Amino acid sequence: MIDLHTHSSASDGNLSPAELVCAAHDAGINTMALTDHDTIDGVPEAESEAARLGIKLIPGTEIDINWQYRAVGGKPGGASPFREFHLLGLGLKEPSPDFSGLMMEIKLERKRRNLLIIGKMREAGVDADYGELCCLAGGGCIGRPHFAQYLVKLGKVRSIQAAFDSFLGKGKPFYIQKAGSDFGRAAAAIHESGGLTVLAHPTTLYVSWGRLPGILAELKVQGLDGIEAWHPVATERVCRRLEDLAGSLGLLVTAGSDFHGEKRPGRRLGYTGGGQPIGDSFLEKAGLAASYAYTAT
Repeated sequence: MIDLHTHSSASDGNLSPAELVCAAHDAGINTMALTDHDTIDGVPEAESEAARLGIKLIPGTEIDINWQYRAVGGKPGGASPFREFHLLGLGLKEPSPDFSGLMMEIKLERKRRNLLIIGKMREAGVDADYGELCCLAGGGCIGRPHFAQYLVKLGKVRSIQAAFDSFLGKGKPFYIQKAGSDFGRAAAAIHESGGLTVLAHPTTLYVSWGRLPGILAELKVQGLDGIEAWHPVATERVCRRLEDLAGSLGLLVTAGSDFHGEKRPGRRLGYTGGGQPIGDSFLEKAGLAASYAYTAT
């Protein structure tokens, strides 16, 4: 089996990069991608452990994108043309200067947002300390899941979900909108770094099947290489439909577990939508077979 979408403690997973690779190896995976949110900081540790265990590590990342949809011809795409989505960069080889610059800008923007959330917490009478939050995150890229953990630790809520429901979800007291990256720049930076661009979990675009082909076609024009047709949030029927749509548009197809560990229970390394195991045929479907073909030792 393989897995083309996983997260470690370098972002919002609960396993360190090395622990994640060990877990993948124990699950029978021979090739995996590390795709932490807005960072590649965990890649060197993961690569070292993968080399020790004899499996292949595909360097990657997952970037938040803000994008304005304009249908082919230049007209805005419907009543609400703005889209937020996640973009996977897979098979990164050598980070380009612009890619490194983009990662730094994202890191600074995250810190700005995090400090604003800390400020909202303090205004609400919560004795919040940014240093404590950083320790809780273990040096990883801090996001809302870490704030949720912090609120549980402070005794303000009983669970991660309760933290989102009461404080961190959209429209809640501690919510701050995250500034996403520009799609064109992110796609170019990934390509300059030797990687492929993949729209993560396309169903989370929340658009109708009638509009989805036009949106994907426009993204392809602007630099999209493929879609993650197979993801645990979708049923097997929906995943197959997405794969067929990708084929009709000449887009690559990937599959992943979007594994985070205990933070998102129910997701298993090497398994995707409909509980299907991810076979190594997806390396070819994803355009990665030449670089990451597995050879038994």
